[in-house]
Parts: sequence; C-alpha cells; structure tokens
Amino acid sequence: MRQPFPFSAIVGQDEMKEAMILTAIDQGLGGVLVFGDRGTGKSTAVRALAALLPEIRAVAGCPVNSARPEDVPDWAAPGDRRIVVRPTPVVDLPLGATEDRVTGALDIERALTRGEKAFEPGLLARANRGYLYIDEVNLLEDHLVDLLLDVAQSGENVVEREGLSIRHPARFVLVGSGNPEEGELRPQLLDRFGLSVEVASPRDVATRVEVVRRRDAYENDHDAFMRKWRRKDAALRNAILAARAALPGLKTPNTVLHDCAAVCIALGSDGLRGELTLLRAARARAAFEGAEAVGRGHLRAVAPMALRHRLRRDPLDEAGSTARVARVVAEVLP
Repeated sequence: MRQPFPFSAIVGQDEMKEAMILTAIDQGLGGVLVFGDRGTGKSTAVRALAALLPEIRAVAGCPVNSARPEDVPDWAAPGDRRIVVRPTPVVDLPLGATEDRVTGALDIERALTRGEKAFEPGLLARANRGYLYIDEVNLLEDHLVDLLLDVAQSGENVVEREGLSIRHPARFVLVGSGNPEEGELRPQLLDRFGLSVEVASPRDVATRVEVVRRRDAYENDHDAFMRKWRRKDAALRNAILAARAALPGLKTPNTVLHDCAAVCIALGSDGLRGELTLLRAARARAAFEGAEAVGRGHLRAVAPMALRHRLRRDPLDEAGSTARVARVVAEVLP
C-alpha cells in the first residue's frame, strides 16, 4: 500500500500546516476548519498528518482504542486484551453516511445468525483518541451536524435504539474542509472548531512549479521521494512529542491572560471560547518553539486562526475577517 504524501513535503500553506501541528500538540484545541479553493492540498494535508502523528498505545481488541484493559466497554466482544502500539486513528466521515454508520447500531448479522443483541460500533468509536475528517463539511446534513455537536460537547457517544442502550467515549479532533462557494457552515458547528484557516491557490510561477515537481516525483519515483522526506517527517514528529511533554510545565503570565481578554473584547467575539482557544493555541505554539513561557508574540501568531471564524458580521466593514483580526491585534498588542 502506497504511503501518503509526506507532511513536510507540502509546498506553502504554512498556516494550515501550523494549525494541524498545534492540534497534534494539544488535542483539546477543538480541531481545524480549512476553507479554500479546490485542489489546494486540504485533503492531502489531512492524509499526510495521519502518517506523521505519533502512535498511540491501545488495547488490541478494543473497538474504541482504550488505553487500558479495564477501560474496554462492556459491550465489546471478548478478545485480545494485550496493549499494542498502533497509528493514531484518522477516520473519514463521508457526506452520504447514515446516522447508524456514524454512531453505531444493532449488529444485524449476529442478531440473525446467533439470536444475540449486540452493538456494531460506528465511525465515532473508531475515531476515539484520534481524528475525524469531514470533507465538504459545509454540505453535511443538518441532523449529522446536530449529532456531532452533541458528541463534540460531551466527549461521549450515546446510542439508544432497537433495544440498545450504549455509551462509549468519543473524544476526537474534528478536521473539516470545504469550499466556501458551495455553501456556508452552520454557526453552531463553526464555533466548535478551535482553529480556522483559509487556503488559496499559489499565485507565483515558482511555487506552482514546485508543487507539480514534488507531486510528479511522488507519483513516478515514489521510493526515492519518500526516503528524501521521511527524515524531515520524523524530525517533526519528535518535535511534536517534545512539545507535548513541555506543555504542562509552560508558564502563562497574567499579562497574557489580560491580552487574550482585551483582544476578544475589541473584536466583539461572543462567549469565552475565543479567549480559551487563543490561549491554548498560543501555549501549543510556545511549547513547539521550546519557549519557557507564553508571550505576546505567540498570541499574535495564532490570533487569526483562533478568532477569524468567531467574528460577528459587520456590514459597514468591508475588510475580511483575517484583516479585522490583524488590525485589532496590532492595536491591542503593539
């Protein structure tokens, strides 16, 4: 099976790559929303991220990737309970998926052949402790959006139908991509994404040529191309692991908390999710850079991706959300 395109080999799209790295460092950030033109590497980046992420320790026979044998759900079939190392799960949620496919349902085969009432886990079970990826997330059916909102809020999937009453952990990083020309995202789901990035097709010849060159090498000289970039991906993976380890000991001065609040008030963002996400993203960036404490520079760097999708629309302000965030950050955090 051919390996995914290396994450380090993606040309440009620096903000998108940084957002994904930050969620790998702190999975509590709440995921990434990537909006932009077709053919700008959105899906490629998610596939590459799956190969880049550090492996997890999980129970071999557990359908929800439990870290300990005692955490395996009661409804799970008996089986191997050894602790194994496996890739971080990255699960695709297709647009046409039914609710049963997403949440899980009665195992019809076992019901018919053995007369047993058993639970067949869905995509949310497989995504636990990993990533759930939705391409064209803005086209997702409303009832699935509501379902994902409930699960993302609680970290638990509850299935009560056909005589079943099942609960299992469903903590995952939500990654969505889409083209804004094909429809807007519901505000309730938009607010659940921790970070939002915008991607566009490169406008200079040199960058486009480099994209084509690397993709051609990946397709036609795969082994040599992977050898060239595998070392850089490994170095990035080690940096993510080091940042995870450093995150709990990172210092957060009170001045940084005041800066987070001041920026969000100036932007008029609703609720406190903006401050919390801005702080977590800044902490993750500081840990990735090897800093001992969070500073204003870290806040400035992550403010656009943490806040641009939380702004109220202002019909009198023709500037885009990114420009509005940049303007306020420059005024509040000189």
